[in-house]
Amino acid sequence: AMAKACFSCSKGPAFGNSRSHSMVATRRRFNPNLQKVRIVVNGAPRREYVCTRCLKADKVQKAL
Repeated sequence: AMAKACFSCSKGPAFGNSRSHSMVATRRRFNPNLQKVRIVVNGAPRREYVCTRCLKADKVQKAL
């Protein structure tokens, strides 16, 4: 199984703590906002996971 990471910048999940009212820490994940889009890779269209930051910054070329 492939890890959910951005194809362009390799951004993956970040980890931190959830804090309850009693300040007990439990581990949690901060997942990147990944979208499955058709992009041009080596001249051919491919479906890849790309984070919205890279999409907004035009770091990948979308396939038509």
